[in-house]
Amino acid sequence: MFPKNNQPSKDKNTLSGIVSINDLKEMEFNDKELTPQQHLALKNYDRYRVKELNKQQTEKDFHKTYLQLQAMANLTPFEDFLREEYF
Repeated sequence: MFPKNNQPSKDKNTLSGIVSINDLKEMEFNDKELTPQQHLALKNYDRYRVKELNKQQTEKDFHKTYLQLQAMANLTPFEDFLREEYF
């Protein structure tokens, strides 16, 4: 599914060639080798996700945040999760 350069081709599985966190998780699941930056983005996203979910005071807020995080993982380029705010 992904070429040897660890970047998905522009097909129905990517949004305009953007590689998302979910794309990286799929690559990892399919035993594709990830770059150190891709691994770091996954680690940062997972840490951020847990931190944000743990902040929520009500079940309603938890579910709202959960849906927002799912959307981020699916639509945001993984490079965004290399920014300091996600460390």
